[in-house]
Amino acid sequence: MVSSSTRAQTADDTGRSGGLGYFKDRRAKVDGFVARHFTWPGTLRLHGAALGWDILRAPVNVALSPFLVLTRIAAYLCRRVGWRGAADWLSRRRILLRTSVARRVEVLIVTDLLDLPLDEGAAARDPSALARAVLAAPQFREMIRTRASTAEAEALGERIAGALGEYAGTRSAVAEMTTTLCVLVVGALAFQALTPGMISMAPGVADAMARTNAIASFPLGQTLGGMWYGVFAVDASPWLVAATVAGLVMLGSVVAAFAGVLADPVQSRLGIHRRRLGRLLDTVEEEFLGRGDKPFVAREHFFARILDLWDAVSSAFRIFRN
Repeated sequence: MVSSSTRAQTADDTGRSGGLGYFKDRRAKVDGFVARHFTWPGTLRLHGAALGWDILRAPVNVALSPFLVLTRIAAYLCRRVGWRGAADWLSRRRILLRTSVARRVEVLIVTDLLDLPLDEGAAARDPSALARAVLAAPQFREMIRTRASTAEAEALGERIAGALGEYAGTRSAVAEMTTTLCVLVVGALAFQALTPGMISMAPGVADAMARTNAIASFPLGQTLGGMWYGVFAVDASPWLVAATVAGLVMLGSVVAAFAGVLADPVQSRLGIHRRRLGRLLDTVEEEFLGRGDKPFVAREHFFARILDLWDAVSSAFRIFRN
């Protein structure tokens, strides 16, 4: 007679071997997935979802990103000292607003890359639909049966859904960095200055607006006005600088919402999308195999905060110099 422990071990081995084959097949599909959705025209279709509320969500996510970085650092420290429960709880905190493009990316990963059934409308209405789709997938049935309890299986589904959300959230950080690069190019061409952000660009734009207005209202005509203010500089008022900052931030939010149209093909060409998806699949596989020691962390948020720090330091240096 076969003991219960032997049957459990057999089920566990079957689930692991089947899982390894499944994930090997998924990794072979990554390049095709990237080509379909992260190059033109796929990324154009993807960003059709950004038309609407994503334009307002983008600046809010920029403001929330530092808090996201702090929670991820705290989760890493908790994991290092052995507080696994606290680390998992912090890692599951979705600080950023869920954009329509990010939601669409999550659905595409589940339905196209992982080949799991999921209704996109249900996923839009209920964030827990991703976790339920993972737990109900026949591909994972044997692996889920090895879990000790229903609560443990549900926690597994939540962790995988959290990893998918973390992956989709990288688009916000990449959009920030893409916007910063665009601002750098515009600042270099228009103002011959290093402008790593909207705050550092605002004084130059405000001064240009003030000079244009002064020339237009010069009593002796615009020609002489241009000559006069070419010698005597015009300083923008604090109110004009503040209004310019607000306007540039609004413009930056629109650029950030659609920045992936430019960033996705570049990342695809450089292999960044492939490597990032590989890390995501590593995380999902480790979770199903019961180890869970490779949490997916969006490194791009840390890079974006470095650019923010650069912008703040350069702006402070300009103020101090003036």
